[in-house]
Amino acid sequence: MLEDSLTVFCGIDWAERHHDVALVDEVGTLLAKARITDDVAGYHKLLDLLAEHGDSPDEPIPVAIETSHGLLVASLRTGSRRVFAINPLAAARYRDRHGVSRKKSDPGDALVLANILRTDMHAHRPLPADSELVQAITVLARAQQDAVWTRQQVANQVRSLLREYYPAALLAFQSKQGGLTRADARVILTLAPTPAKAAKLTLAQLRSALKRSGRLRGCDSEAERLRDVFRTEHAHQLPSVEDAFGHQLLALLKQLDATCQAADDLAEAATAAFHQHADSEILLSFPGLGPMLGARVLAELGDDRARFADARALKSYAGSAPITRASGKKRFVGRRFVKNNRLINAGFLWAFAALTASLGANAHYRRRREHGDWHAAAQRHLLNRFLGQLHHCLKTRQPFDEQHAFTPLLPSPTEQAA
Repeated sequence: MLEDSLTVFCGIDWAERHHDVALVDEVGTLLAKARITDDVAGYHKLLDLLAEHGDSPDEPIPVAIETSHGLLVASLRTGSRRVFAINPLAAARYRDRHGVSRKKSDPGDALVLANILRTDMHAHRPLPADSELVQAITVLARAQQDAVWTRQQVANQVRSLLREYYPAALLAFQSKQGGLTRADARVILTLAPTPAKAAKLTLAQLRSALKRSGRLRGCDSEAERLRDVFRTEHAHQLPSVEDAFGHQLLALLKQLDATCQAADDLAEAATAAFHQHADSEILLSFPGLGPMLGARVLAELGDDRARFADARALKSYAGSAPITRASGKKRFVGRRFVKNNRLINAGFLWAFAALTASLGANAHYRRRREHGDWHAAAQRHLLNRFLGQLHHCLKTRQPFDEQHAFTPLLPSPTEQAA
């Protein structure tokens, strides 16, 4: 084992089957390099190599790697070790500091990553020390969001297909909330995948299909409406072509059923895990945040309170704070393009929902619109304010207070009573 006074930094260039490791000291001398396999034996070899160069539970060697997930990262994050996920674009710029020939190799990239920590560790943030529960919520919330996006993609494919040969189906369901992803729409389209079959459906068949989809009220009136829509005169494809489109529709409906079920199951699991977390009550106290949206926000923020130095850092991470580009006499202030896309997506939904749930949020939004902001800019400004308030509430462990959050925009309690 090396002397305790020696500072060591580790860089790992990861791949699918193997990983290259490089260790350097505080002056940049290469102490060791190795190639490990992506299995338990390789992970043990890496930990043994780190231990040989002074790694200990009290003073673990920091590691730089170009990913933030995977079993290798999970094995490194046990204990108090700091793992730095370096952006590949940033690593490529650092590589040019060591040579202009643009040569590249896996061992060389591992050495570059180790030197990034040696020279600029203060400029990079380690992966947050989130609790196990938050890591589980992150997996579930992101999976549910992916399932929702996939569901919408498949629904768009169904809509495009229906435009080719089945306009009556679009008239029947497109104007309803949920559109083609509704359970009754999927059940009826599976029962009648072509306009010819839909025109032959009786009221009894339509009522039965609506009840199978879970509808409890208004089945008779809805069945009559659907019968009238399906029997309205529309243009048709040739019979054989129409049947072929019907087979394609049935195949897409199977995919749509699967994605709808996956989104519902993951939402149930994510909300159940979210309610177990101590921060859930604070998040749910904010207007516009429900269990599923709150789980998405918590998944991206985590519960490591040392992750963000202040509210400004959180706003920059989310992409709600503007960015300034200044050079000479030129100065431009605009929105951020490098941000957490999942958090900003959830944030826009949060801000939009808060417009009807909070008088203060609505007043803030209207004021920004009156000052000339477009809808998206006003929403982003409202989200920016919410994130600052959320950072304060999580830090002080207190729920959201509408009157205190929007004091200049809301009338006093005595004025409201009058």
